[in-house]
Amino acid sequence: MPQGTRISRGKPNVNLLPLEAGEQINAILPVSQFADDQFVFFATTDGTVKKTPLSDFANPRTKGIIAINLDEGDFLIGVALTDGKHDVMLFSDEGKAVRFDENDVRSMGRAARGVRGMKLTKDGKVIALLVAENEQQSVLTATENGYGKRTSIIEYTRHGRGTQGMIAIQTSARNGKVVAATLVDQDDEIMLIGTNGVLIRTRVKEIREMSRATQGVTLINLDKGDKLAGLSRIAEPEEESE
Repeated sequence: MPQGTRISRGKPNVNLLPLEAGEQINAILPVSQFADDQFVFFATTDGTVKKTPLSDFANPRTKGIIAINLDEGDFLIGVALTDGKHDVMLFSDEGKAVRFDENDVRSMGRAARGVRGMKLTKDGKVIALLVAENEQQSVLTATENGYGKRTSIIEYTRHGRGTQGMIAIQTSARNGKVVAATLVDQDDEIMLIGTNGVLIRTRVKEIREMSRATQGVTLINLDKGDKLAGLSRIAEPEEESE
């Protein structure tokens, strides 16, 4: 992977991976060892989930290997490494979330399609997959109009796989649809980026913790016609200069 500066354009993905027409990179996982006791957990926009042993990916081919078979119109939206000991959380663009034990999903081969992870309405889509690490974290949700909030993960109680879940954030004319959800710690920072390319960086502690059923507060001020494209957690805050 070429290293670049913040303002450099980077290199085309086709120089790194043999992508087919219309195919996009949707997830990246850093892996040092393909251990037998770890799994790759997948989630798609229509609410399908799948868990495959990490060791099944130990021998990739030059042209790539099948990771998950998708139905027509479905897309991969999240991939995570798990160890069989955590809860998984799915978030929809309609402001709902479901949390369940990852062992509710049996291990499957690479070519399998998976099972139902979240029940959606006709127009709903899953937009985020999270793996709950501990009960001290918060869930940060953000909407397309630049609003969001931080909620204790304790408020997200465990339910069975394949349900509609619970309210994560109120979607409204003010908020718009949910575009991102991530797990954060008190000392983390986050980066938010708009569709016009403008990026801001802020401390998590500056975002007030609120209950699940609220609308949230302003995270980023957007220009007319601009939308929030996404957010990313920064686990190691930038050191302040003296």
